[in-house]
Amino acid sequence: MTTYPLEPGPERMQELGQAALDWVTRFVEGLDRAPSDGRSTGTPSTGTPSTGIQSPDAALREALLAEPREDPSEFGELLALFGAAAAQAIETAGPAYLGYVPGGGLYVSALAEFLARSANRFTGLAATAPELAAMEHGVLRWLCRTFSLPQTAGGLITTGGSMATLSAIVAARHDRLGEDFSAGTLYLSAHTHHSAAKAARIAGLPAAAVRVVPTAADLRMDVAAASQMIAADRQAGRRPFLLVANAGSTDTGTIDPLGDLGRLAAREGLWFHVDGAYGGFFQLTRRGRAALSGVEAADSIVLDPHKGLFLPYGTGVLLVRDTAPLRAAHSGDGDGDGDGSYLQDLSRDDELPDFSALGPELTRDFRGLRVWLPLRLHGVGAFRAALDEKLDLAAHAQADLARDPRLELPWPPDLSTVAFRLRRGDDDANLRFLDRINASGHIFSSSTRVGGRVLLRLCILSHRTHLVHVDRALQIIHAAAREP
Repeated sequence: MTTYPLEPGPERMQELGQAALDWVTRFVEGLDRAPSDGRSTGTPSTGTPSTGIQSPDAALREALLAEPREDPSEFGELLALFGAAAAQAIETAGPAYLGYVPGGGLYVSALAEFLARSANRFTGLAATAPELAAMEHGVLRWLCRTFSLPQTAGGLITTGGSMATLSAIVAARHDRLGEDFSAGTLYLSAHTHHSAAKAARIAGLPAAAVRVVPTAADLRMDVAAASQMIAADRQAGRRPFLLVANAGSTDTGTIDPLGDLGRLAAREGLWFHVDGAYGGFFQLTRRGRAALSGVEAADSIVLDPHKGLFLPYGTGVLLVRDTAPLRAAHSGDGDGDGDGSYLQDLSRDDELPDFSALGPELTRDFRGLRVWLPLRLHGVGAFRAALDEKLDLAAHAQADLARDPRLELPWPPDLSTVAFRLRRGDDDANLRFLDRINASGHIFSSSTRVGGRVLLRLCILSHRTHLVHVDRALQIIHAAAREP
C-alpha cells in the first residue's frame, strides 16, 4: 500500500492533535504562575529598564536556527523546542501582562484558527467559499451597526490595525485627492499611533504631508489648532484631505473630542478617520459608548479584535461608511473590477463582497471564524461584561495609586490604561522604579514619554486579568515606590 508522508492517517492525526492539545492545556493552566517576562528570577538594574528576558541559551538558539533534516524528526522533540522558545518571551498571554495593550488570546479563537486553517478555504473572492464569506460579512455588518454606521457601510478583517490603517488612508487619498495627491496633507496628533504616519509614507505621501496638531493639557487634540492648520495649509496651496482622531491613544488611552473633530472634518470636506484599535470595542459598554460619542460620523474606523475582543494577535478590522471609495481605491485596473480573465468561470453573488477588492491582499485566509465563533459561543454579553470589568479595574487601580503620597497620577483614565510616576524623582529615577516593579517577574509594566517626562503605565485589557491580579500588581508598585 502506497503511503504519503505528508498525509497522516486518522490515528496519527489524533496522536499529533492530542499532543498539541495537552501542551496548550498545560500552558494555559500555568499562566497564573508563569513569570511575566521570560525569567524565573530577577534583580533590578541601575539604568534603563530591560525586559528581563534571559540571554539566549546557546544550545536552544542553535537548534532553532538549524536547517531541517532530510529525515523526519519526532513531534515530541519539536514540540519541546517550540515550548522552550515560547518561554523565552514576555508573557503576553498571562494575567500579569500590563505593559502594553493587547493580551490574552481566547482559547476558542485558537480553536477557530485550527478549524479554519485545516479547511483552508480561500475567501479573497466570495464565489470560492460563499457561506464562509457570509460568516465574515455578518460579523462586519454587526460591527457597522454597533457603531451606528449607515447601510452603505462595510469593511474587511485584516491582519491588524496597521494594514487596516493603510487601506483607510489609501481610500481617503484616492477619494479626496484623486490621482494627483502631491499637495495632500493629513492631520493627526503626537499621540496618534505611528502606524498612521507609516501608512501615509507607504501610500506615497512625503513626511511633510503629515501635520502634527497640538494637544491640550489633557492630551486631546486641539480642535481650534487643527482648524487653523487646515486653513493655513489651504492658503499655502496645499490640499488637506484627512483628519485622524484617537479613540484611545496608545500612550495613555486618551480619547480625542470625536464629535467636534467630526464636525470640523465635515465642514472642511476632509475624510474623518478614527483610530479605535485600542478603544473601539468599549463601544459595546454603556460607559464606552458615552466616551466615544461622535465616532458614528467617521468615514473609517480601525479596530483590533486582538485587543478589545481578546483574540490572538493578527486580527484587525477596517470599517468604512461607504464601501465604494474603498473598492475604487483598491482596484487594480481603475474600474473596480480587477479580477482577471482567468476567474471568469466563477459565479457572482451580489449580496456578498469580494474582500480582495476592498484591500491590498488578493490571496487571503479565512479570518471570519476566529471572530465569529467566540462571539457566537460565548455571546456578546460575555465580552461586554469583560470590557466593563477592565474599566472597573482601571478605576480601582487609579484610586488605589492616588492614595500613595509618593506617586503622581497626571490624568484619570479614559479607558483602561493608568499612567503614574514617582512624585519626587527625575526620569532616571522613574526608570529605576519601573525596573524594580518588573524585577519580581510577577508583573510586567512599561514606560512611555509624554510631555517630555517618563510615565509608567498599567494597561489592563487581558481577559485573564482580574481584581486579584491588579491588587497583586498594586502591592508590588507600592513596595517598589518605598524603596530608595
